[in-house]
Amino acid sequence: MSANPTPGIEPGNVTEWLAANVEGCRPPVSFELVAAGGSNLTYRVTDAAANTWALRRPPVTAVLATAHDVAREWRILEALGAHTDVPVPAAVARCEDPGVTGGPFYVMGFVDGLVLRDATDGATLGSRGCEVATDSLIDVQVRFHAVDLDAVGLGDLARNRTGYVERQLHRWMTQVERGRVRDLPALDDLHARLSDTIPPVKSEPALAHGDYRFDNCVLGPDRRVAAVLDWELCTIGDPVADFCWSLMYWADPGDPVPFLDSSPTLAPGFPRRADVAARYEERAGRSLDALPWFTVFSYWKMACIVEGVHARRLKGARGGAAGGDVGAIARRAERFLDHAAAVADGVC
Repeated sequence: MSANPTPGIEPGNVTEWLAANVEGCRPPVSFELVAAGGSNLTYRVTDAAANTWALRRPPVTAVLATAHDVAREWRILEALGAHTDVPVPAAVARCEDPGVTGGPFYVMGFVDGLVLRDATDGATLGSRGCEVATDSLIDVQVRFHAVDLDAVGLGDLARNRTGYVERQLHRWMTQVERGRVRDLPALDDLHARLSDTIPPVKSEPALAHGDYRFDNCVLGPDRRVAAVLDWELCTIGDPVADFCWSLMYWADPGDPVPFLDSSPTLAPGFPRRADVAARYEERAGRSLDALPWFTVFSYWKMACIVEGVHARRLKGARGGAAGGDVGAIARRAERFLDHAAAVADGVC
């Protein structure tokens, strides 16, 4: 049993469950919360034999309807691991009984490696490592965009395979409305403008990760992607929209409003965003003509996400992240909206 119980984990109950359901697990077991935002919580689990796993469960408080679905994540990991060459952690065991630790959870293999979270992490790769990591990140996204959904049992992952952007606009606006803590006229105005100007879809529906970027991947010793993590937002959708969202995380030096405060791609050795876009176009065989529209959409969507974090912080949920300044989170959402509005002129 853990000497210092971790929020979201009932150590005795979970240890008993792990011993009964995870092959090779030898109590006592310790639990370490992996720092995260206001999303599903991830814990590193270590037993007496130094075996390690990762455990995922919903947030302890302020859970939004339609979000934080760990059963969905489990299903995706299980299907991809069994039927594709998309690198994912092994699906180990799943618990649907909220009585064990206050919510459902699942256990997956713990993949050791490097997670690039900021420019300092990126700088450790060197020029050759940056190039290999870039190519691998793009190639893996092209790979899961090419998965035969019906063949792997994920054909019903979304009620509708079409209308991905419309669904995204509805989903994120609904999330804001359900947790709304203040008026944001710019958010509402941009939602209306985007809804009226959705570009035509030119690609077949594909497996869309929803938040694919370096810090949701583990790089192996060869600097290639060893595992893709955090499938919480995965659905069936437009692969171009999915890639354009990922591309927004690829910061260039001098970006006025970057998604991340210190993107790994700012490190010397990484190619610029336009080069990454060109590589995806060539390898996936898809046009990115709609990138300007998706840039506006992505900044609006990020504002919705950050505003959701702001609302959950006001309600007491931290998701394993540091407390921080709630006002700063609110202002960050406003900056994303301001930038989206500025880019929107002439686009939508």
